[in-house]
Amino acid sequence: MHLSHALAAAGLLAGSLVALSGTPAQAASELYVAPGGSDSASGTQSDPTTLTSAIERIAPGGTIHLRGGRYDHAQTVTIPAGNNGTAADRTQLVAHAGETPVLNFSAQSESSSNRGLAVNGSYWHIKGLVVERAGDNGIFVGGSHNVIERTVTRHNRDTGLQLSRTTSDTPRDQWPSHNLILSAESHDNADSDGEDADGFAAKLTSGPGNVFRYAVAHHNIDDGWDLYTKSETGPIGAVTIEDSLAHGNGTLSDGTQNSSGDRNGYKLGGEDIGVDHVVRRSIAYDNGKHGFTYNRNPGSMTVSGNVSVDNAERNFSFDAGTSVFRDNTSCRGDDGSNDKTVGDADGSNQFWTGSNGSRCADYSGALDWSFAADGSLDVTFGGNRVTP
Repeated sequence: MHLSHALAAAGLLAGSLVALSGTPAQAASELYVAPGGSDSASGTQSDPTTLTSAIERIAPGGTIHLRGGRYDHAQTVTIPAGNNGTAADRTQLVAHAGETPVLNFSAQSESSSNRGLAVNGSYWHIKGLVVERAGDNGIFVGGSHNVIERTVTRHNRDTGLQLSRTTSDTPRDQWPSHNLILSAESHDNADSDGEDADGFAAKLTSGPGNVFRYAVAHHNIDDGWDLYTKSETGPIGAVTIEDSLAHGNGTLSDGTQNSSGDRNGYKLGGEDIGVDHVVRRSIAYDNGKHGFTYNRNPGSMTVSGNVSVDNAERNFSFDAGTSVFRDNTSCRGDDGSNDKTVGDADGSNQFWTGSNGSRCADYSGALDWSFAADGSLDVTFGGNRVTP
């Protein structure tokens, strides 16, 4: 699954900088953070500071280098609204070369107010972080025009990475928009009720232009992706999911299941609100309910080049709408429910209606996956590399 990708977006000016003391501070273009750093440190490699201090002190377009190791936080780490980079020069929050920083929030209790890393600013590039065990979302994105790359969100007590508005009174034109989630992994996220923690979500109050590319959601207690809409807030912006993978959702890596979970690979709607999402060249494998489901989205989605294999119920489940289906493949190693598609589905598709078609020889055997050096996603079945 190799595609070039663009990170273009239109710019906004950055907000003001405030020091920990509450007085204006001179912005730094480069800062280093380490687990043993202190707020008052200079932020050089030899005198590293803390993440919260660095976020306040970094100049728009500057770089925060996170050294490897575990960072224990009891409170949400927030990049506030107004702390912005620019379209030409995003502010960087990146793992130091060859190292893995782990933001650990296990001290938090399960609560909707206890997120891990909240990216409420715009024009940031977050890369190479692991965020785990938050009381709610691991990474929450409320800003726009951000790139979230090579992150791992795991063992959080709500969706691993979610895009939604920052507050209940955030106007629609400020809902998070034009964010790119790139080469990210989200797994083993589970809430105590077993019905909310997905791998990735752009739902309820997310704006237009959000893209998930080369992303992998696996072994989350609820869905791999959730694009749910509610009548109270109306339609979200159309989302693009491409060259991605959802597998094993509905069952955690340790075998834990919860009957309250929806357990789909890609859940694409809710409450009979039409949104024209795009889902292409992606794979759903061995999820606990449907592989790809419209979930009461009667819109005109573009569903093309996808592969769905051995999901517990339907591989493709679309009961309404005017969606367009092209070049999709559905396969089973055993019996299962027939696919259903309402909309424009031509002969380029190979759906499952009781037997496998000729393409299914490419999708037999155990699934494996990895990220290539350039961040693209490599998937194999039975040791054979495939593309949808």
